This record gives sequence, C-alpha cells and structure tokens, in this order.
Amino acid sequence: MDHVNRSISLNLKRIRKAKNISLDIVSEQTGVSKSMLARIERGEANPSVACLVKISSGLRIEFNQLMEPPREAFHFIPFDKMIPTKEVTGKYSIYTYCPYDNNKAFEIYGISLHPNATYYSGAHGENTMEYITVISGKLSLKASGITYEIGPGDFFRFDSDVEHWYCNKSEEMTKLIVVFAF
Repeated sequence: MDHVNRSISLNLKRIRKAKNISLDIVSEQTGVSKSMLARIERGEANPSVACLVKISSGLRIEFNQLMEPPREAFHFIPFDKMIPTKEVTGKYSIYTYCPYDNNKAFEIYGISLHPNATYYSGAHGENTMEYITVISGKLSLKASGITYEIGPGDFFRFDSDVEHWYCNKSEEMTKLIVVFAF
C-alpha cells in the first residue's frame, strides 16, 4: 500500500470511530457503498477524487483530513509491503519513506539502482539540500560537471538546485537513503 492510500485508510477509520458511527451509516451519509468504504479502510482500494469528495462531504470534514499523514507514535512498514513511487524495471526503484508535509522541512526516500543503471534527477529548487547515505553498493553522483564516488556507509551532502545523476557502474545493486531538507 502506498503512503497516500495508507493515510486515507487510517484517517477514514479514525474519523469514523471518533464519530462513533458504523460503515452502514457512513455509506448512507456519503453515497459510497459499504463494501467500498471497508476496502478503503483496509487499504485495499485506490479511491477516486470524486469518491473522496463524497466521503469528506458526507462526513462533514475537510478533504485534506483524509489525505494528510496521520500522527502516529510509531510507524512501521515492512520493506516487502512498500510500493515504489517511481520505477523503471531493470533500472531503478524509488520508495517514499517520509513524503512532503507542510509541517516538516524534509522528505526521505530510498533508492535502489540496478547494475549499470542511471537515474536522472533534475534540480530541486532553491534552498534545497540533499543528504545521501549509501547502504550497499557504490554510487557515482554527477553534479555540476563533477563525479563523486560514494561507498557503503559514506555520507554526502550537496545543494541540489542543480541537475544531477545517480549512477551505478558496478555489477551489483546499489541502495541508498536520500533526505531532502528545505
């Protein structure tokens, strides 16, 4: 389940329980079938914007209350349950661990680069710093005409308002964690 559907799932269930109403009542108030609501709460559905508008209108809540990441004391998603937010088969997979949120000044991503693959990343805008830690493999980062070699456990930081390329020139998978700070 991706982070957006997970947020919708948790928020819908939390809001419904806070209002102390059943799925039957939510269905009556929103015009969305009980089975669809149950699938949304279990994280098995990818509801349309129109469906989410019906739910927010029927529950008399702001639309963004369904979408915003829920506040949790602990949050765990096993890697095998994560869905890449961006992927090119045989080249790279990008996983969103901590998406953009107005209340946070950072984002966290995991990137897996297949052997001999390159991922192009455009400039991220003014005042954006990028922090990279290589978990396994070796990363060649090209930025501003310079190539930097970053190995396992190494840390690299740069002002990412320039185009840059993540390159894996080896025969093994390269995995890294990337943090953007604004």
